[in-house]
Amino acid sequence: MRRRDATPGTAPRIAAKPAPPADPVAGPPLAPAPAPAAGPERPDRRRALGLIAAGVAGAAAHLAPAARAEPMIWQGPPGLAPLLASGELPPVGQRLPLIPRVIHLDCDGRQPGRHGGRLRMLVSGARDVRLVPVFGYARLVGHGPDLLIVPDILERFHVADERIFTFRLRRGHRWSDGTPLTAEDFRFAWEDMALDPRISRSGPPPELRAAGEIPRFQILDPLTVRYSWSRPNPAFLFNLASPVPPPLVMPSAYLRRFHARYQSAETLERLVAEARVEDWVALIQKMSRQTRPENPDLPTLQPWVPRTAPPAEQFVFERNPYFHRVDQLGRQLPYIDRIELNVTSPDLIPAKAGSGDCDLQALGLDFADYPFLKQAEARLPLRVRLWKRVQGSRMALVPNLNCADPVWRAVMRDLRVRRALSLGIDRHEINMVVFFGLAAEGANTVLPESPLYRPELARMWAAHDPDRANALLDAAGLGRKGRGLRRLPDGRPAQIIVETTGENSQHADMIELIDGHLRDIGIQLIARVSQRDLFRSRVMAGLVVMSAWEGLDNAIPNADTPPSAFAPVSDDQLQWPLWSAHHVSGGTAGEAPDLPAARELLALHRAWEDCPDVAGRAAIWARILDLWGDQVFTIGTVNQTRQPVLHHAGLRNIPPEGLFGFQPTSYLGAYLPDTFWLDEGAGGPGAGGAADDKGAT
Repeated sequence: MRRRDATPGTAPRIAAKPAPPADPVAGPPLAPAPAPAAGPERPDRRRALGLIAAGVAGAAAHLAPAARAEPMIWQGPPGLAPLLASGELPPVGQRLPLIPRVIHLDCDGRQPGRHGGRLRMLVSGARDVRLVPVFGYARLVGHGPDLLIVPDILERFHVADERIFTFRLRRGHRWSDGTPLTAEDFRFAWEDMALDPRISRSGPPPELRAAGEIPRFQILDPLTVRYSWSRPNPAFLFNLASPVPPPLVMPSAYLRRFHARYQSAETLERLVAEARVEDWVALIQKMSRQTRPENPDLPTLQPWVPRTAPPAEQFVFERNPYFHRVDQLGRQLPYIDRIELNVTSPDLIPAKAGSGDCDLQALGLDFADYPFLKQAEARLPLRVRLWKRVQGSRMALVPNLNCADPVWRAVMRDLRVRRALSLGIDRHEINMVVFFGLAAEGANTVLPESPLYRPELARMWAAHDPDRANALLDAAGLGRKGRGLRRLPDGRPAQIIVETTGENSQHADMIELIDGHLRDIGIQLIARVSQRDLFRSRVMAGLVVMSAWEGLDNAIPNADTPPSAFAPVSDDQLQWPLWSAHHVSGGTAGEAPDLPAARELLALHRAWEDCPDVAGRAAIWARILDLWGDQVFTIGTVNQTRQPVLHHAGLRNIPPEGLFGFQPTSYLGAYLPDTFWLDEGAGGPGAGGAADDKGAT
């Protein structure tokens, strides 16, 4: 049996002689708890990355037991001193777990900071409160800056055969209201929420299924739980580390008051009326939202706790006094006391950011704003960094292979046409005109930061070769007289309407440039803007011939990353919406794929899901990437484009360079914003205060 174990403090390893479990489903017992780690919290980077490059990407969770640590003196934030004095909070040593997660900032070239201050950010609406738990990035397991998966809320975990996942909690860990975090919170989330058909009508979320099978859940002791399947589920840890993870754990002590199994009908009726919802099911769904923190009373494990209920023009989050991370000096994180989200028009975010109205901003800014922001940097105590976006292409043209128009459907399914369209694009001109030469030109594929990257993948059908493109279109039967437009088989001119949401001005500029390129091979592009919801419904109805959208959302995968973006398995894919709907619905909607290459990608995706070893998954990934690039299902333009990250000059520990995207970095989350701190001497936007609250463990 193949095992992997994870505790903070050491490099990955695979046990040489693992003991087989007595029960093939229940799995082996968890090893005894280690003492706190004395060494660096992250795995040895050189060795871990070497393992990834050797084809065992994702093995970062195979960690050896940590070494014994010297006792630390925990230091709490001074802003909590009044609550300590009044007895509302216990000393910091009683608020932290017995073994907190120690963040060794020196390993990343950062430095320990000071407590205190506020952080202002701009958002475009009340729904953007969901960004705070994405940025806060407290997860059972999470990606570090090196994208290796490590325990976070969990003290450690053990995996056997990619089927049996055993999780150990930190003794003494508490929710933000001080109630203990125990296995009961996992049981409640599973039995009373996910398995209750009144609350979860479709059952547990897809992330908790392996080929449709839900897990067997077990409580081994008050701090240890296990999830097991009869077949491999290699995506499980990746999904738990995602920006919006499946709700595996919930604050049961708080939520039982809203559940019909634990609360009287009379009390529930009163609570339903107070919340102005339809019934107790709607009540508990509203009160339990963790990824959209609109309930200030809901206990959380995140570094900052919401204090504002909507509607509001400013949303305030304050530090979690029971947060489980500390720096290497024993200071409880987060450093920042308070986060303020100020609602404004999305069109005004760049101007307000450049006027000093925020202390940290990335979302709402784009590369086109960079010159203006750099000018503001010269006037105000601001700094602008350029991080690298992790998308496979800043904009990709996406042919709809399920187009309802039979002529266009046949044209878009013709591999020669897709290759010709890609060869007709002058990516160098796009790079120079729109991105000042700072982007990389190539196909919509993985980036060099991925261990799966190969240079030939970026070059597949991505050179500017109009002669070859013309030859391919001729062979495909799209005739042309002179230098005019080509004709479809039914005689219509080859005018491709490219639909967009109009949310990105750079996309409009790029489409205009590409139209000029493709005119040389007899193709015209015509942009059409639709509102986002209408755009999606038109794609599903087959009314869209081609879309303009961003490329692969996560172009820095490793072998343990699910290859879902490359096969018709997700309902957000524009190139084959009906094939995806068929898979998502279990065959009750859409259409089964009838293109051999799409069927092969679907089979490879299933093979990856069933593969119990990393080397096998790496081999499957290699075939997926070859097939994806050769078939040109999406037409990439440029990637590795830059994302402005603006921050106050006094805000420390923000990396000068980083990878920016939703997956897998959770925007800023993988860089641990709880370790950002305000330097008063550099003109920081907030201030610290009195002496630290200290207590020995």
